[in-house]
Amino acid sequence: MADRKKIGLIAGWGRYPIVVAEALRAQGYEIFCLGIAGHADPALAEICDHFQVAGVARLGGHIRYFRRQKVKLATMAGKLFKHKLMYGKWGIFSLWPDLRTLRACAPMLFTRRRNCNDDSLLQVVIDEYAKDGIQFAPATDFAPELLVPEGSLTRRSPSAAEWDDIRYGWMLAKEMGRLDVGQSVAVKGRAVLAVEAVEGTDECIRRAGLLCQQGGFTVVKVAKPQQDMRFDVPAIGVGTVDTLHAAGGRVLAIEAEKTIVIDQAEVIERANQCRIAIVSVHAETLAVVKAA
Repeated sequence: MADRKKIGLIAGWGRYPIVVAEALRAQGYEIFCLGIAGHADPALAEICDHFQVAGVARLGGHIRYFRRQKVKLATMAGKLFKHKLMYGKWGIFSLWPDLRTLRACAPMLFTRRRNCNDDSLLQVVIDEYAKDGIQFAPATDFAPELLVPEGSLTRRSPSAAEWDDIRYGWMLAKEMGRLDVGQSVAVKGRAVLAVEAVEGTDECIRRAGLLCQQGGFTVVKVAKPQQDMRFDVPAIGVGTVDTLHAAGGRVLAIEAEKTIVIDQAEVIERANQCRIAIVSVHAETLAVVKAA
């Protein structure tokens, strides 16, 4: 019997790593998973062939683990809570970083020659792996069905006023993405309620709800103009819909073929129950789309 293809999986928080692991297993990969401590779901141990919990700042240990297993291809999936990891009382030192992590991150954390935005940090990680012959592929290469096509996903479609907010929010979200600030904005009446930064989409939505007591606002979530599909791909799930409903939001617009929808059937069912409109759109058609 021929050797199975090997792949490394770096797993963060949420359902996304589980869905990716299941897709990899169905495709016959032997999966070596590093679950980030305090983030990864323990259920991954039952799906993957090999599973090990690892501290997020133990980059040297991560690479040695994959090298011992002769892994040459890897992917990453799942959220990392950057504000919890980097901005606690002791900063990165509370994570017990190893020497390789400190060396790789020195231009950002100590000499300040580079900024600490998500793209910079994740590019450093990928570059360090590449030095040891380990290449990263987008997780969506193995589960392309997670990237939804253009169209309305729910029974309810946005009104004309809501489409105006989508167009306005799209422009702002793309600019925030270009600056690598965040991927989501909340808008009502062509006014910005909240912009996502380090706190993440759910907290951005909750803040919008606190600031807009009458509800009925729109959330737009897009890929960055410079989006690297290997990491930080925008994603939504049932939890996003629940958060939006609890905050009083009415519309969620996402970028077609660039946004991951986890458990799509459940997301649509929940949105329909909550009378929330979810639309997946392309930038090219957004300017001419009309309310249904």
